[in-house]
Amino acid sequence: MIRGSKLATTSLAIARRAAIESRSATYAWRAGMLALDRPDKALEIIRATQRLGQLGAAITIASIRNGDRVGLIDELGSLTFSELDERSNALAAGLSARGISAGDTVGILCRNHRGFLDATFATAKLGARTLYLNTDFGAPQLRDVCEREGVTVLIHDEEYEQLIAGIEPSRGRLLGWTEGDPGAETLEGLIRKHAGQAPPPPSEPSAVVLLTSGTTGTPKGASRHQGTSLHPIGALLSKVPFRSRQSTYIAAPMFHALGFTQMVLAVTLGCTTIVERRFKPDRVLDAITRRRPEVLVVVPVMLQRIVSQLEAEPARWDTSSLRIIFSSGSALGAELVRRTQRTIGDVLYNFYGSTEVAWATFATPEDLRAAPGTAGRPPYGTIVRLYDSEGRVVHGAGNSGRIFVGNGYQFDGYTGGGSKEIIDGLMSSGDVGHFDSAGRLFVDGRDDDMIVSGGENIFPIEIEELLLTHPAVEEAAVIGVADPEFGQRLAAFVVRKPGTELTEDQVREFVKQNLARYKVPRDVTFVDQLPRNPTGKVLKRELRRRAEPAHLSE
Repeated sequence: MIRGSKLATTSLAIARRAAIESRSATYAWRAGMLALDRPDKALEIIRATQRLGQLGAAITIASIRNGDRVGLIDELGSLTFSELDERSNALAAGLSARGISAGDTVGILCRNHRGFLDATFATAKLGARTLYLNTDFGAPQLRDVCEREGVTVLIHDEEYEQLIAGIEPSRGRLLGWTEGDPGAETLEGLIRKHAGQAPPPPSEPSAVVLLTSGTTGTPKGASRHQGTSLHPIGALLSKVPFRSRQSTYIAAPMFHALGFTQMVLAVTLGCTTIVERRFKPDRVLDAITRRRPEVLVVVPVMLQRIVSQLEAEPARWDTSSLRIIFSSGSALGAELVRRTQRTIGDVLYNFYGSTEVAWATFATPEDLRAAPGTAGRPPYGTIVRLYDSEGRVVHGAGNSGRIFVGNGYQFDGYTGGGSKEIIDGLMSSGDVGHFDSAGRLFVDGRDDDMIVSGGENIFPIEIEELLLTHPAVEEAAVIGVADPEFGQRLAAFVVRKPGTELTEDQVREFVKQNLARYKVPRDVTFVDQLPRNPTGKVLKRELRRRAEPAHLSE
């Protein structure tokens, strides 16, 4: 009986997996990722995948299918897919000559430019381990992470030379981008030196290490090996209508999961990737008007600044080419959704996931029109469930619980050891949220963001969302600070819109008129800007440092 039960369970799991893969293939076909290639091209694609693995082969397959098509446009000009493939081959050969092979760790500290793609695909073709470093790191974080991850060679932009002083990987350093005479070995030099060469086949598949956001200290490395499932791409394509041979402007940093995965997706679909090293909203809008991309990839704070530019100068730019604005990386507020819909249209898609759990939910324009601020719904083959602090399932619309996700594509674990909490095979996202009656997920905040003031549980996001609807508020963040009477009390940090006036009492009164009295911030501080990491998440630890001295003196 037990053997029969196990066999039935196994058979059911196999059938479910087959159904997911079949459905994923359908979405990939519709998007143009899968195609009926000529027999000779099909054979080349199969050989490339077997030899290089999924990531390493991605640029080679794009070259086979779309060799003469422009694959990348950056500040130095354009490169075709064939040129990108040849550059990554030459760089991989050069790195191999320096002693880099499968299992070694290549650190990449680069902004969005061709060197990032060169290094990514060259490292993958070697079967090496690629570590993407946050360009906003301080020197101590960089040293800690490079030492912890065992970086063998470091590829970095020239602007970070002082920041990485003292970091000496065993195979040295290479410059990914220079403004003048570098005086050191560069990617371009290594590519020219080994032009026409190809690396030896790797002895094992490559791995990618993305770092957690690091808003609460030294970030952890989240390792993810290449897989063979179509489910990750199918889940995305089932919710967002990406199509082959179009153009994608990636404003989000590519060292982050959002920018990285969207770059790889664009290459896989044969889409032109458009990037610039530094984000400036007017330059993004200039590029959209001139280049006419169909897709824009942003984190919410970037979108907020783009929308503000459009509101200030509504006739200056033409954004009508955009079919998709793909946003992720931090909370997408309801008011920003409404502003985007007014200025650009119903083209906004909100993705909710994390480095650890991969994807959880997607919000389509229809979801966001019906419920601005929602994180959306799970795609097929994905389970999102809420649990309370005791590990019991939370039922019912509007009831909050800890968010757990199951999709078969969770990360391998932290490189320094440990993983996320797992219940019933589902992995914690680290957030708290609730579902509405239509099954749409709303993220209330991080599970450690909850503020307990006078016995009341408060999530800052509700107050922040309200403040953003005030006509004089550009940005807002709310934190809890120690209070001798209430345990914690609320402190709001507010950025005023240019040319407006707003007082602390007016902020408090606005909240008092719209929310419960215990949600009114006791402290209001006006700032020129909120401290954020490169992916747009507010660094609330920095705000606590600013707020703490005032309370320590009481």
